[in-house]
Amino acid sequence: MNLKFNTEGLIPAIIQDATTKNVLMLGYMNADSFKITQDLKKVTFYSRSKGRLWTKGEESGNFLNVVDIKLDCDQDTLLIQAHPEGPTCHKGSDTCWDERNSPNFGFISHLENTIEERRSNATPEESYVASLFAKGINKLAQKVGEEAVEVVIEAKDSNDTLFLNESADLLFHYLMLLQAKGFRLEDIESVLKNREKK
Repeated sequence: MNLKFNTEGLIPAIIQDATTKNVLMLGYMNADSFKITQDLKKVTFYSRSKGRLWTKGEESGNFLNVVDIKLDCDQDTLLIQAHPEGPTCHKGSDTCWDERNSPNFGFISHLENTIEERRSNATPEESYVASLFAKGINKLAQKVGEEAVEVVIEAKDSNDTLFLNESADLLFHYLMLLQAKGFRLEDIESVLKNREKK
């Protein structure tokens, strides 16, 4: 790689979780720390405050294990994908922006957060979600069963619009059932990942 270091001999390195794709932190590397990062597969920075090379995790044990290193189009910024061991921020949070480093399923994650918010803060009169949760786990489970049957029925017909709408209903109610049981979609993802390894 032909790195373009700044006048201080440094290049910014964005650290991204290789799995969740969340940005964990930003640090700076010089030529020596970049070589160590490549050789050891542990993210190593040049610490401007300490004035020395610093392997992330050398004191805490929260290493960033390198998966891939990319250089941007101007050759002056690195994107390093890594697997974090524990929290990344020195203050104990998953990221340096005090965010949870959980899987992001795009709009589905947004939908999960909306379900959680309505379950916690809305009354049954204000929200369909709150009203279903108020009826209890049996009603939620029954609703998922009903939606699953409707998906099967529509799958046997040729109306794609109805099939997609019933599929959306099933997923929506399943997300509610997961939360009623204390889980989220990321828990199902973990089960599937464990199965893939076998």
